[in-house]
Amino acid sequence: MDKKKIEERILLLRKELDEHNHHYYVESNPIISDREFDMMLEELIKLEKENPEFFSSESASQRVGGEVTKEFKSVKHKYPMLSLSNTYSEQDLTDFDERIRKSIGDDFSYVCELKFDGVAIGLTYNKGRLIRALTRGDGIQGDDVTANVRTIRSIPLLLSNKDVPEEFEIRGEIIMPRPAFDRINSEMEAQLLEDGYDPEEIAERLLKNPRNAASGTLKMQDSKIVAKRGLDCFFYALLGENLPFETHYDSIQKAKEWGFRISEHVRTVDDRQGVFDYINKWDKARSGLSFDTDGVVIKVNSFATQEDLGYTAKSPRWAIAYKYKSESVSTELLSLSYQVGRTGAITPVANLAPVQLAGTTVKRATLHNADQIEKLDLHEGDFVFVEKGGEIIPKITEVDLTKRKKGATAIRYIDKCPECGTALERNEGEVLHYCPNNLGCPPQIKGRIDHFISRRAMNIDSLGEGKIEMLYDHGLIKTPADLYKLQESDLLGLEKIIEPEEGGKSKKISLQKKSVANILSGIEASKSVPFERVLYAIGIRYVGETVAKKLAIHFRNMDAIMHAPLEELVLADEIGDKIAQSIVDFFKQSRNIALVDELKKSGLQMEFAGEAQLEKLSNSLEGKAFVVSGVFSNFSRDELKLLIEQHGGKNLSGISSKTNFMIAGEDSGPSKLEKARKLNVPVISENDFLQMIAK
Repeated sequence: MDKKKIEERILLLRKELDEHNHHYYVESNPIISDREFDMMLEELIKLEKENPEFFSSESASQRVGGEVTKEFKSVKHKYPMLSLSNTYSEQDLTDFDERIRKSIGDDFSYVCELKFDGVAIGLTYNKGRLIRALTRGDGIQGDDVTANVRTIRSIPLLLSNKDVPEEFEIRGEIIMPRPAFDRINSEMEAQLLEDGYDPEEIAERLLKNPRNAASGTLKMQDSKIVAKRGLDCFFYALLGENLPFETHYDSIQKAKEWGFRISEHVRTVDDRQGVFDYINKWDKARSGLSFDTDGVVIKVNSFATQEDLGYTAKSPRWAIAYKYKSESVSTELLSLSYQVGRTGAITPVANLAPVQLAGTTVKRATLHNADQIEKLDLHEGDFVFVEKGGEIIPKITEVDLTKRKKGATAIRYIDKCPECGTALERNEGEVLHYCPNNLGCPPQIKGRIDHFISRRAMNIDSLGEGKIEMLYDHGLIKTPADLYKLQESDLLGLEKIIEPEEGGKSKKISLQKKSVANILSGIEASKSVPFERVLYAIGIRYVGETVAKKLAIHFRNMDAIMHAPLEELVLADEIGDKIAQSIVDFFKQSRNIALVDELKKSGLQMEFAGEAQLEKLSNSLEGKAFVVSGVFSNFSRDELKLLIEQHGGKNLSGISSKTNFMIAGEDSGPSKLEKARKLNVPVISENDFLQMIAK
C-alpha cells in the first residue's frame, strides 16, 4: 500500500472510530460489536506506528494512554470556577426563589439538572481541538490534567461541526460510573484477599466511593492506567466570548449537537413547584442510574438575567444546589455470623431482614470488629438503621432504641473460633481477633490451598474450591505440598454430596477418569510455573504478585529470601518494614520451611529465570562489585542492579572493602555514604554509571 492510500486509510479509521466512540459512550447506542471496534483500533495503532509521519494527537489511538505526567502544572482559569451554594432545605429553595423574584420579577424560568458526584473539569477548545483540561483547584487556578482527560472516550478530541466557535470552554463533571467502580473494587478485593490482607485492611484499601475514585484516577501519573479505569464525563456549562445563545438550556443543547455528552434529564421549569417536583422525582429515581448523583442544581435559564443577578465573592446568585440526605432504613437484626479468613482473621457480619436501600435489596452489613459491636451496643432482635451513602457496602449507623424488646440480651463478641473452637487472640494495638489454629482450622487450611492453586499463582485450573474441599474432607490434603503426592488411585471415584437449596434434593458427584487425568495433568504442569509465582503462591502475608516479582528479581532464589535478615529485605525495591517483617515471621515457622522443602522436592521452580532480565549485554563490568542506594531519575534500584549483572558485574547489599563503586541517587543512606568515604570507595551518579557501560 502506498503512502497516499495509507494516509487515507488512517483518516478513515480515525473518523469511523470517533463516530463509534460517540455512539457507544455518548448516545449509549453502539452499532458495532466490541470485537469489531478493537480490531479497527488495532489496525489504526499498527498503521500509525509504522507510519509516524501521520501521527495526530487527536487520533482515537491516543485514548489508550501511555503518557506519564510526573507533575501536574497549575494553570490560571480564564473564567473563575466558582462553587455553588448548597442547601438540604426546601425552605432555603423558597427563600432563593423569592429573592430572585423580588429582584427581577416573575418573567423567568429555571433549568433543573442532576448534580453529578464527581470532579469538576474545564475543557478549552481552539479551532475544534481540545487543547487543555483543568481541574477546579481553588477556583482561580487548577491542575492541567489534559493527558489523562484525553483517554476518556466520551470526551471529543476534535470537533468537526462548522458552527463551533473559534475558542470556547465547556465545563462538566468527570465521574466513575458504578459498573466501573464495582469492577475495579472486585478485582482489587480478590487480589488483596490472595495477598493475605485481612477484611478490615481490605476495607481500608478499597476505593471508598466513585467520587473519590474519579478524583484519584484523574491525578494518576500514568495515563495508560487512567484509560483502563472507565471514567466518563457529563457537561453542563458553555463559556466564551460572544457566544450566540440567549439561554443556558439552548447552549448545552447546541453542545450536544457538537458531540458533547449532555444529561438527558435536564429540564426547564416555570416556577419553584416545578423545581420541587423535579427534586422529589429524582430523590427515588436516582437509585436506578448507573452513576452517583447527590442532588439537583437549579439555575436561572436566561443569560441576561444571570448577568443582572450577578455573583457573590464565592458563588453565583442565579444558581443553587439542593443536596439529598443519605438514604437510611430501619430493619431487624436477625443474627450475627462470623467468617474466618485464610489468615485466621475473624469478620463479624450482621444478617438482616431483607430491605430495599438505594435501589438494591440489603440482607447483610459488615460490623468490622468487636469495637464496632460494642460501640453500637447491639442487642439480640434489635432494629437497626442501615445506610449506604457513599460507602461500598451497607453499614449499620445506629440502633432504633424505640423498638428494643424488653429484656433483650446484649450481644457479646465470640471468644472461640466458630469453625474449630480454638480460643481467639487479639494482638495489642490491633482491632481484629484471630484464630491461632492455622494448622487445624479448616477455612484457613482450605483458604491457603485455594490461594495456591489460583490463576495468578500456580494456575491449576483443573482444581477449584469445590474439589479442594472434597480432597480436604477425604483427608487427602492438608498443605499445598500434598497436591504433588496425589495418585490416580487416590482420586478415582472420590465422592461428594452437594446439599440442596431450600426445597431441592441433594445430589452426589464423583470424580471419573477424565476429571482425574485433568487434575493430575494440571498439577504436573504447575511445576513449570516461574519462581516469582511460586513465591506468591505460598501465601506470605502482604506478598502479592508485584512484591513477589520484586523479591524474585532482587534475591534470585528462594533460599536467599528465606535467610535474608530484615535489613537486607528492605533494600529490595518497594519492600517496606511491614512486608519485610511479614517475610521474616513467615520463615521463622518450621511448618513454612517444611512446606518450601517439600515443594522443592516435588520439582517446583525455586530460582528466578526471567529471560529478559538475565539477558547478557556485555562483560564490561566483570570483576567489579557495586552497591546501589537512593532514588534515581531513569531507573529503579532493581533495574540498575539488573544492568550491573547484564554487563557482568556483581551487586552487594552493603559497603565493604570488596566494593568497587557506590551508585548514589537522591536520599542515599548517609551511613553508606560515610562508610564509602572512609573506605575510599568511589561514589558515582546514575549518569556516570551509564557512561561506564556505554564504553
